[in-house]
Order: sequence, then structure tokens, then C-alpha cells
Amino acid sequence: MTGGGLLIAGTTSDAGKSVVTAGICRWLVRQGVNVAPFKAQNMSLNSFVTRDGAEIGRAQAMQAAAARVEPSALMNPVLLKPGGDRSSQVVLLGKPVGEMSAQGYFGRPGSGARPGGRAELLATVTDCLAELRRAHDVVICEGAGSPAEINLRRTDIVNMGIARAGRLPVVVVGDIDRGGVFASFFGTTALLSKEDQALVAGYLVNKFRGDVALLEPGLDMLRELTGRPSLGVLPFAHGLGIDEEDGLRVSLRGAVRESVVAPPHGADVLRVAVAAVPLMSNFTDVDALAAEPGVVVRFVDRAEELADADLVVLPGTRGTVRALAWLRERGLADAVARRAAEGRPVLGICGGFQMLGEVIDDEVESRAGTVPGLGLLPVRVRFAAEKTLARPVGTALGAPAEGYEIHHGVAEVGGGEPFFTDADGRPLDGCRSGAVWGTHWHGSLESDAFRRAFLRRVAADAGRAFVPAPDTGFGALREEQLDRLGDLIEEHADTGALLRLIEEGVPPGLPFVPPGAP
Repeated sequence: MTGGGLLIAGTTSDAGKSVVTAGICRWLVRQGVNVAPFKAQNMSLNSFVTRDGAEIGRAQAMQAAAARVEPSALMNPVLLKPGGDRSSQVVLLGKPVGEMSAQGYFGRPGSGARPGGRAELLATVTDCLAELRRAHDVVICEGAGSPAEINLRRTDIVNMGIARAGRLPVVVVGDIDRGGVFASFFGTTALLSKEDQALVAGYLVNKFRGDVALLEPGLDMLRELTGRPSLGVLPFAHGLGIDEEDGLRVSLRGAVRESVVAPPHGADVLRVAVAAVPLMSNFTDVDALAAEPGVVVRFVDRAEELADADLVVLPGTRGTVRALAWLRERGLADAVARRAAEGRPVLGICGGFQMLGEVIDDEVESRAGTVPGLGLLPVRVRFAAEKTLARPVGTALGAPAEGYEIHHGVAEVGGGEPFFTDADGRPLDGCRSGAVWGTHWHGSLESDAFRRAFLRRVAADAGRAFVPAPDTGFGALREEQLDRLGDLIEEHADTGALLRLIEEGVPPGLPFVPPGAP
């Protein structure tokens, strides 16, 4: 099985493509298959830094973990990071190459897009896919949105465009919990051209609740109508806790996970309020907090919601100046300042750290010039044209920690104490002043010993009898979640049919479903 592949498409965004891709990767690697994930183009504010300093979507990093391989830029050659409703930063092969409007990126008439740009991108992503297929037995590819977005088909490089280029069988995933899954499967297929339809090999139902026997007549009729089989019915599963692509879709009132909060190890719970700032990035930074027994994490957008919080987190954002204005408009800035004056804990991560400083000089991201920060840390921030991408390692509160950096802002620390230091106590990153903490490091809370030390300090400052559980291992919990995804595929998908598609490619003679693409 050398160079086999599969494309997991979806009837809609959030149909479950990322979950299914990760699940298939984990199922295959447990069978001894050398597998890797791939997503040609990803639009997300939730990103990760590889060991060689390349920025990719966190979903692909999670899928690489599912496949038990080291993530690389080959797995996500094009990453679009929205900076507003109409423009995104384009990250190509792990490095930012500039800002572009949607019209410019998709090459619409009159947009000023560079001729041949999309063709060059398609060549780049197909080269990356080919390289992965040479290095691995199997590559499981994830699509984006829907393959039937007929307005974008001409410029598509992530759905049927890459499937056609790589001759990949396509499995379409539908979220039955939303309703209308049969119409979505049929309509998705019927809106594809004859050439594209020839690659659609079957359907996978996701998030089903109830007795599968009740669904089977519909699945049989769908096969009669389309000539394509259903390859499984995945049940609705709570508390998977996998990394989502887009922080913009986080519910402001929702928990980080659907799973029930475990009871506290000590006498008290610890309440964490995360400001749901605009263009929030890497909201997964607080997942490790939510994994701790007795830690309750919620996203908030009103000042009064900070009143009972033991820790307030200002997360990362692709729009630091815009998020700062949002905090002020909603009264959250004043509420955070009052907390700091009272000695109540505040943590800023990346853009949140920058907002806590005295001054922000930004001629790069917002081009707003000099803007006053919240003034809670003795830090001045200047935005540099070159993005910092790094995987630092250090020490904080007597415990080892590691993280990753993704930022244009350069912090000049003028006082306080360093947050992270090297083994000899020399400053590496961040600043602490009283109960206010700030760092550019994403992911540091996944370091178990540091997270426990930090939560003990927060509990002491907040006056809570909270005790971190001594045995919570975030890495082990992540592995358990990835194994659950593999179990979903192994127990509820037609794995024999999936293997045949991977090994033998697209079945011949798949019928055309009219009317086809207009």
C-alpha cells in the first residue's frame, strides 16, 4: 500500500471532516500503516508551529498526532488567517507571504489578482501531496467547506481540484444532527460536474443519535438514487475535545468541551473567564485548563461576567488593536483593570499579552500607529513586518514549560519579573507584575508541571481552596481522545470499503447524477 490516498469532503463546513480525517489516520496507524494527513488550503485562526518553524493549521497538527507523525508544512501548504471580513494573511509553506482580499485570492475579474496565481498554488499543493505520498503508505486528505460551492469551483485547490489532480477517491461526510443529510448528500453530488462526480465514491453519516435501523431505508434509497454506498454511520460522541479550525465559531456562553466538568481535587473549583475577543486565535490555549478537574472555563463578552472569575484570560487575536477597542467598548477593559488593582489574577497570551502593555505601535497589522494599551504590565509593543515563528522551551514557577510563538508584535519589557526563563534564570519571554501575567507563548499550559504550579499560584491569589490534581496529563488525555476517534471509525465505518478505496482507487463506472454543475 504505497502512495494510497483518500479525500474526506463534507456537505457543509463543520460536517466533521477534521474529526473523520483524524479518526481514519488513528485507525490506520493502529493497523501498522504509515499514514499522514493533508489539507491543501485551510482558513483558520487556530494555528501551530512545527519544529522547523513553519506555521500550519492546528487541525492538521492534531491529525498528525493522530497519525503519530511529526507535523510539517507539507500537510497544510496554504493557510489563510482572516484579519477581517474581506482580507486574510496568506501563509504559504509555513511562512507569511502577505495580506490579500478574498477577491484577489480567488482571482475574480477586476480584483487585480496576479495572472496564473491560482494555477501556481495548485501546482504547489499537488507537489506537496505528491511528496507526502512518496514518503507515506497513505495520505488522508481533508477538504474545506463543501465541494459543491459552484461559485468557487474554477479556482478550487482543496476539494475536487486536488481530488482531480491526485486521482483521489472522495468520501462525503454529512452532519445528520443538523437535519437534511440525505438532501445534502444528493444535492452535493448532483451539483458536481460529470468529471468530479466520477471521484465521489460514497457517503459517511456523522453525529447520528438513535437506532441505525431506522436510518437504513434512507441509506438504501440514497444508493438507488446516486449509485453510491454509505460507508458508515458515526454516532454522536460527546467530549472529544479536538482542536477546531475556527475560533470565530466558539459559542460565547459555551464550555470549551461538551464533557461534564470533573469534580475538584480540593475543596473549591476554580473559575476561568476567557474574553471572547474579535478574531480570537488559538483559543485551544485554555483546553489544558478545562482538562483539570475542578476548573470551569467559559467564554465571556460582558464585564459583569468577570465578577466571580478567579482568573481572567485575554487570549490571542489576529487583531490586537481591534480587540483592545472591543474590550474598552464593552467595559471589559475597566473590569480587568479593577481586578489587577485588587490583586486578582489576569493572564494575557500573545495578543492578550500585548494588550496588557503600556503602548502598542502597530504599522503592520491594523496600521493604527501608536495606541495606548491597558497599562497593566511595564511593556511596550512594536509590530514588526517579519512574523516570529518559534518553538521555545524554558522554565516558570520552578517547572519546565514549552510552547510555540506566532506573532508580529515585539515586546520591550521595562520592569516587573520575567514570565519564562532559561535554566540559568535569564529572561526568555513575558512579564509578571503582581497578579498580572503575560506571555507570547501559546500552548505552555499543556506542560503539566507548569500548569499545576500556575494554578496553585492563581488559587492562592484568588483565595480559593483549589488544589490541582496530581495526575492530570494533558498529553495522555489528548491521546485518549484521538484513540476514541480511531474507535469511531473502526466500530462504525465500513473499514473494508475504506481500505479498498485507499488501495485500489476510485471504483469504475460510478453513475452520473443529473443535472451536474451549471
